[in-house]
Amino acid sequence: MNVAEVDIVSTILPDIPRFYTALAEWLACLLCIAEVKRRVTGWRFIGISVGALAIQVLFLEVTQGMENFLWILCMGAAVGLMYGYIYLCCRVSGKDAGYYCVRAFVAAEFAASLEWQTYCWLSLRMAMDGVVFRIFWLVLIYSFVFCIVWLLYRKSGTKEKPYLVTNKELAAYIIIGLAVFSISNLGFVSADTIFGGQQSAEIFNVRTLVDLGGIVIMYAYHVQRIELRTRHELESVQSILYNQYMQYQQSQEAMDLINYKYHDLKHHIIALRAEENAQKREAYLDKMEEEIQNYEAQNRTGNKVLDTLLTSKNLLCMKNDISMTCVVDGKLFEFMDVMDICSIFGNALDNAIECEKQIPEKEKRLIHVSTFLQKSFLMIRFENYYEGSLELEESLPVTTKKEKTFHGYGLKSLRYTVHKYKGEVDIQCCDNWFNLKILIPMDMNFLQK
Repeated sequence: MNVAEVDIVSTILPDIPRFYTALAEWLACLLCIAEVKRRVTGWRFIGISVGALAIQVLFLEVTQGMENFLWILCMGAAVGLMYGYIYLCCRVSGKDAGYYCVRAFVAAEFAASLEWQTYCWLSLRMAMDGVVFRIFWLVLIYSFVFCIVWLLYRKSGTKEKPYLVTNKELAAYIIIGLAVFSISNLGFVSADTIFGGQQSAEIFNVRTLVDLGGIVIMYAYHVQRIELRTRHELESVQSILYNQYMQYQQSQEAMDLINYKYHDLKHHIIALRAEENAQKREAYLDKMEEEIQNYEAQNRTGNKVLDTLLTSKNLLCMKNDISMTCVVDGKLFEFMDVMDICSIFGNALDNAIECEKQIPEKEKRLIHVSTFLQKSFLMIRFENYYEGSLELEESLPVTTKKEKTFHGYGLKSLRYTVHKYKGEVDIQCCDNWFNLKILIPMDMNFLQK
């Protein structure tokens, strides 16, 4: 084939085989599915995946040859099939599935366009053709593109952590995807457009480059979104830590006032005893003195911070008809910062109290707090009666509040604090008891004191 022939042929590139497009869309969806928890596993997942590929290929083959508006409708239907495949297989919300779908579609468009354009160039310019070479090149380009996409997105999320996409974020992602698709494919609809061309090679150049730009823009938006969310989460955790500390200070002031009043009351009792009084009054005074002694014995852990915090939470429990028992050795927490103590005990007890308030039967509203040494580890255990099922994300309970995006940071703050001391948090629910266990390694020098 001479140069003139090559130039003529190269201006008229054939359309991408529909099977190639369907395969790219299916692989892009499969890549997204691999990033999150699945609704289905095993043979059921394999069956659904094979069926999704077959349906995608069949649909694109049947709709081949559609033009203009009908072609746009068919592409929309193909995207709908991708969305259905992702949502059916992944344990994510509809908005998260849409977010993944848009990303997958743009990646598939780029992979299919890049593979077909480079293959046509090699086959025309270098006479490299044949079934074996076509399969080899298809596998090579698709593997390269989707491996790059996988490496880009794998650090931005985990299987335990969904994206929690908001309506605005999904809308922005859809707009980006529509813009990329419109610009990259406008030349196929009509040559008389700003992005069109007289030669199919030109159109393919525009399509491939625009799709590449779309991947870059979508990734940049995704990274910015994750960074903003992480920053917000950190600020929320820090705010919780500060609020817990402020609550402690307020509780300390209140407890100081109460202690002063009770101390003054003891002097009144002594003065009353010096007077002549009836036997009934004597009994009443004995009872008052006993109550004062019981109060003074409450939550005396040996740690002023814990004494204040536990007493404050106990008063809140009494207000809500919740029975709270504490077996806490405050001396074990001398190594810990004040704000960290407030974070651990404040968040854990706030979570337990909030849970108990939802239980209708008051006699079942129970909270137990205990701390002890287990070999060279500090064990902190919070137990409360619990009704219902427990769903975990990132090993933490999923918030039951309607707006989930910016809630549930209390236990995240607790875990963040525990990790500062190289500790671990374990949450379980068994026999209607919610158990939160914290294990923190202790310094041997501290234990020998």
